[in-house]
Amino acid sequence: MTAIDLTRGRFAWLSDLALAVRLSVAGGRSGWLRLTMIAAGVGLGVAMLLLVAAVPTAGAAREQRRNDRATGAAAEQAGPGTLLVLTVETRFRDVTVRGRMVRAEGTRAPVPPGLSRVPAAGELVVSPALAALLDGPGGDLLAERWPARVTGTIAPTGLSGPDEVYFYLGSGTLRPDGGATRVTSFGGGAPSAADPTMVTLAIIGLVIVLLPVLIFVMTAVRFGSETRERQLAAIRLVGADSRMTHRIAAGDSLVGAVLGLAVGALGFLAARPFVGGLLPADFTPYPKDLEPGLTLVASIVILVPVGAVLVTVSALRRVIIEPLGVVRRGIVRRRRLWWRLLPPAAGVALLAGGQLAAGVLLLLVGVVSLLPWLVQAVVRRLGGGSVAWQLGVRRLQLDSDTAVRAVSGIAVSVAGVIAIQGLLGASVAATSEAEPPKDRFQAAVFTNGADGTGWPTELSATAGVREVRLSGYGQLGDYLVRLGDCDVLRQFAPLPSCADGDSFVATMPGWESGSLPAGETVPFTGDDRPLGSWTVPAGRPTVRLYTSAAGPMEYLATPGALGIRPDLRGTTTDAFLITLDPGDPDAIERLRTTMTRVAPDAPLQVYGDEHLTRQFQGAQQVAQSCAVLLLLFIGASMLVNVVEQLRERRRLLAVLTAFGATRRVLSASVFYQVAIPAAIGIALAVVTGGGLSATLLSATGAPVELDWPAITGITVAGITMVLAVTAASLPLLARLTKAQELRSE
Repeated sequence: MTAIDLTRGRFAWLSDLALAVRLSVAGGRSGWLRLTMIAAGVGLGVAMLLLVAAVPTAGAAREQRRNDRATGAAAEQAGPGTLLVLTVETRFRDVTVRGRMVRAEGTRAPVPPGLSRVPAAGELVVSPALAALLDGPGGDLLAERWPARVTGTIAPTGLSGPDEVYFYLGSGTLRPDGGATRVTSFGGGAPSAADPTMVTLAIIGLVIVLLPVLIFVMTAVRFGSETRERQLAAIRLVGADSRMTHRIAAGDSLVGAVLGLAVGALGFLAARPFVGGLLPADFTPYPKDLEPGLTLVASIVILVPVGAVLVTVSALRRVIIEPLGVVRRGIVRRRRLWWRLLPPAAGVALLAGGQLAAGVLLLLVGVVSLLPWLVQAVVRRLGGGSVAWQLGVRRLQLDSDTAVRAVSGIAVSVAGVIAIQGLLGASVAATSEAEPPKDRFQAAVFTNGADGTGWPTELSATAGVREVRLSGYGQLGDYLVRLGDCDVLRQFAPLPSCADGDSFVATMPGWESGSLPAGETVPFTGDDRPLGSWTVPAGRPTVRLYTSAAGPMEYLATPGALGIRPDLRGTTTDAFLITLDPGDPDAIERLRTTMTRVAPDAPLQVYGDEHLTRQFQGAQQVAQSCAVLLLLFIGASMLVNVVEQLRERRRLLAVLTAFGATRRVLSASVFYQVAIPAAIGIALAVVTGGGLSATLLSATGAPVELDWPAITGITVAGITMVLAVTAASLPLLARLTKAQELRSE
């Protein structure tokens, strides 16, 4: 190598960059291996960043299509440009089926998005997902719900996503007095308000994904750092100064980062068609929707290379590169604690003030800032023990940065997953407690203000329906009372005991209501007609309504308590409770078909329905699966780090082996180097995640109960990953300590 000219002018950095590129691509097999590792690591992280960056665009496209098909301006009178629309929803087994009944009132009636024309009476236009459902097992039973023939498929412009189950049904009997809305256009719908709990879950999930990915990307650019430092020492030998070597090192990292951007873009394009299969049907995007915004793409393209350069330059501050070798600074820098407490303290303050999303973000970022100080504080106090323990601990005391970088991802992931599992577990418990029993009645149909005359006859004639019982309501002065026999009232609240003539004071969580004083006489009315009076008895028991009950009521009463007939004549009958044949699994589907014909927009409640609970349990399983996948991702980065450290310390391993250190001792020391930071990180994550979970549960009004099975599971998964990383590194350790390897060192 010839001497380097140091008088190159103000554009010397360009030649340094060119030299860095040449050194990166002309380093032989080891150089190409290092460049490949950097490009693969950065590329994997960039692909995940691009997928995350595409989520807002996909969500906006989905919401835009939903808004475009929302009903537009309403009209009072029929005309050539008006359309009658009735939005309906039903279920087929575990699938929610939504759609609209339409009837054109003129030749210029607006056409719904995704359709070429308004369906005529008896015509059914379905989404591809609904078409597959109709053609699948049990499709004949579902087809009976709509006496119409399928005439077409809804185009993508009329669907929120490719897996949405949706339909348009042409009707010849739709009327405004039957619940239909007369419109003159589609579009202009207002965006739906976001659920604060779902926003919080989304923020936590985003942080859980992004922080480990960013940590991994910044770790990946340091692969092969010792080889690069020896290369820079050779450059110093031929005349380069320290500033030039820093620029060359930055250029070398820049090459790997740019290649990683290219690999990440290809990985994103390859993964985009398969992302939808990992999401629920209501959130599945079209592949073309997954297009990251230009601003986010530009941010990734700029920040990844800039971050790579900054990480490289920062790492070189602790290294002195001389012409004859590389010297690492031996002074252990004491980390300061005060500024590391600022993010979690601010997060706690924001959580206390109700700012859940920002509070969660800062609290999880605080885990990353606290962990390096905590690891250093703990390992500084460790000592004694076996030779393997002392080797592992001493290595961490000298340099814990590399181990902490990978463990930070574990800590953030574990803390976030514990918080999510706590919220989901509370949601499962809440939905379970909200459901009435299903041993007496299995379903209920509510009139929702419609005239229910004749409904009991239609319901009783449905195959699989054994019994139909009535429930109604009336007014006691300014208070509402739910009426029915004891079996019926038990579907609205758990009763201590009940006989005809009993009455109860009803309460519901989150709903404030008053009560009448004992001994007061109030008028009793139903259907806006006086039915008598009621003297409030003393000592009435108080019961808590199921949250899934049809609206809050101040009182529950049997017919005998108010002196009315058992058939509730004169009151407002609004609910029909149904007993189904337990030996007919399709009875509920036939009931839904009957109600689609009688009153398609009438609410139908299935008692003991575990659909919502299964959704939350499915979300728990998805969260657990994502946590395991994320831990595998982090474990891969830890394994690469361990392998890289073993390669860099091969000379030290040779010296230790020559002095009698056994392979077993060296293997145990590697385990301690991985396990100690991981144990500290998991302990910090459990404390942070548990506290975060308790805070979020308290903020949402749910009972504060930690999900210990989930905490135990994710902790065991983290410990298993540490053991797996150690086991995977042992073959390389065994090879590096063989006699032929020692001779070369």
